[in-house]
Amino acid sequence: MNVQTKKELQLWAAKIRKTALRTIQNAGSGHIGGSLSIAEILSVLYFDQMHVDPANPDADNRDRLVLSKGHCSPAMYATLALKGFFPVEHLSTFRKIDSDLSGHVEMHVPGVDMSAGSLGQGLSTALGMALYGKSKNMDYHVFCIMGDGEIQEGQIWEAAMAAGFFKADNLIGFVDNNKLQLDGSLEEVMSPYPIGDKFRAFGWNVLEVDGNDVEQVGDAITQALAGRHGKPTMIVADTIKGKGVSVFENQVRFHGGQPSAEEWETAYAELDSKIAELEGL
Repeated sequence: MNVQTKKELQLWAAKIRKTALRTIQNAGSGHIGGSLSIAEILSVLYFDQMHVDPANPDADNRDRLVLSKGHCSPAMYATLALKGFFPVEHLSTFRKIDSDLSGHVEMHVPGVDMSAGSLGQGLSTALGMALYGKSKNMDYHVFCIMGDGEIQEGQIWEAAMAAGFFKADNLIGFVDNNKLQLDGSLEEVMSPYPIGDKFRAFGWNVLEVDGNDVEQVGDAITQALAGRHGKPTMIVADTIKGKGVSVFENQVRFHGGQPSAEEWETAYAELDSKIAELEGL
């Protein structure tokens, strides 16, 4: 990844964070921590790697993304709006009565490929999309972003076993390993570690990266796309919950809790400073 591309993707990640936070603040609710931890993944996917067209969001041969951790919709909706799937101003309706922008992503929103709800279902859906594409000799790829707490769900491992068995090498998953979930740390609640070894045991190609580093994320996706060889790929992304805002980072209460006025002020000051820095480079 060249220096210019890296800077641009870092800038998009910062803008995704700020836009997601504005969306949450306006609604008075929403999941901050897990939205901020996946900003780099979404930046690389939508602004560098995925073949999608906001003017033709339902194109048959488009790449697909399933946000299995669908409660982190603020980050997804912010990304889609910044990409041009719908106006940024529409984000002001998030979680409002009669809005299509609900708390979990829904597929009637332009650019959303699968509705989310109960955790653990997304990988199965993504596998179905991938196998359909292979059966029709289509060359699209399917991406699926899961939470680390989410992989405590048994359906994830049914899908993992099936994906390896059926050699779904057009499927690329991410585990957002931010190490915190609603009730505490994963180690306290129910440890899924070592994550990579479990997917390897089911026949997956596994890459382990810093998920808040756009270059590492981009290189991992490029490697996954180039070396399919009959195996799905799981990218285990080591991330920080609440990444990008000092008062939100590694704080369980910001899984779904709301900041104080002072914390909001700090958040925007830090993100504005980061955006100004990147725009000035």
